[in-house]
Amino acid sequence: MKTRVLTGITTTGTPHLGNYVGAIRPAVAASWRDDVDAFYFMADYHALIKSDDPARIERSRLEIAATWLAAGLDPQRVTFYRQSDIPEIPELTWFLTCVTAKGLLNRAHAYKAAVDKNTESGEDADAGITAGLYMYPVLMAADILAFNANKVPVGRDQIQHIEMARDIAQRFNHIYGREFFALPEAVIEEQVATLPGLDGRKMSKSYDNTIPLFSGGQKQLRETIMRIVTDSRPPGEAKDPDSSSLFTIFRAFASEAESEAFRAALVNGIGWGEAKQVLFERIEVDVAPMRDSYDALMARPGVIEEILQEGARKARAIAAPKIAELRDAIGLRSGVAVAPQAGVAKAASKSGKMPRFASFRDADGSFRFRLFSADGEELLLSKSFVDPKAAGVLQKRIKELGATSAVVQVQPLSLVLELDGEHVAATPDYDGEHARDEALTRLRSALDQLAAQE
Repeated sequence: MKTRVLTGITTTGTPHLGNYVGAIRPAVAASWRDDVDAFYFMADYHALIKSDDPARIERSRLEIAATWLAAGLDPQRVTFYRQSDIPEIPELTWFLTCVTAKGLLNRAHAYKAAVDKNTESGEDADAGITAGLYMYPVLMAADILAFNANKVPVGRDQIQHIEMARDIAQRFNHIYGREFFALPEAVIEEQVATLPGLDGRKMSKSYDNTIPLFSGGQKQLRETIMRIVTDSRPPGEAKDPDSSSLFTIFRAFASEAESEAFRAALVNGIGWGEAKQVLFERIEVDVAPMRDSYDALMARPGVIEEILQEGARKARAIAAPKIAELRDAIGLRSGVAVAPQAGVAKAASKSGKMPRFASFRDADGSFRFRLFSADGEELLLSKSFVDPKAAGVLQKRIKELGATSAVVQVQPLSLVLELDGEHVAATPDYDGEHARDEALTRLRSALDQLAAQE
């Protein structure tokens, strides 16, 4: 099975060279792995915690989407969406809020840092701290758990949030008696490059020392690189590559051979101005084609919107059944999906009519089975098996689980039976949600009857 990897991008700024090297480039490369089911989302709900400027958030959403697409993210291969287009996420946030201990949130680093800052300045401990900042870890947990993500690439400052998501998931699983959520793991990329900014410190919008990735075009990129701070050594005097921001940035884009050549040029006394021109030209080789794609996308925002809406449909096809499953578990199920009354299974047994499995062989030689209700309605069709014994083992497991433990994923117009995170059987498509919900009731009743037989 593929590993589901989920990455969020906060929409509060314009991507710079450091974002590309440290986050965008490695994430796009990882998305092309055959063993990865990649989810990328723009965390625009999170952005509201950090910014109250609507124009900035709106512009940032567009620029960041265009940047990721221009950098090679394939929306056909991955699930790429905006957080705010998935209504199941805020609903899940509330479900998780109701099982999250306040003490856990009190220990969140961002909240504690804000409290400490207020205390040091003599302010009330919670002055200026919004409930959004306080609840940030729960929203992040919902982002992850809505899709049962296995791996979440994060910086070291975000490890605590993944640990909190695990704690929240475990508590929900414990309270409601089943493994509803997979426990996510933080992935720390030790080799991810951190670029220096114009002043030698880490490239960051907070320091106002960034080099733009696309904004301002080729001219702005060159002008900004020419402003990188260097020492006063003149042309002809040897420079130290290992203490030079130019060499660190150059190496993040160049091959080993190119890096060695640039190192030699610095040691041999190349002038700083010429060295900056060499750096600009090397970066431009990689950035120029992406910039062309970026500009084309920015000129056609409707194309970006269409891609994001399709991504939202893909994401909701997973999140909506998960929320339906959770609603059922916590007692918010719809009226037509109420579990069968006590004694239904026994009554059916006395009548002599019981649900049954019927195995058969497909034309390709594989084995499958159907589950029929007591009155002969087809309820499920299994996946294919090479080994008929494997199909028999699955039938036995279905009987043992019953309606209480079996995971029935509710799709928009169908139902899917899931065991150990794998889809093993499904219903046909129904005419509408009402017909689907009635079928869910019949399926649960049949599963209960099978369990009673065991």
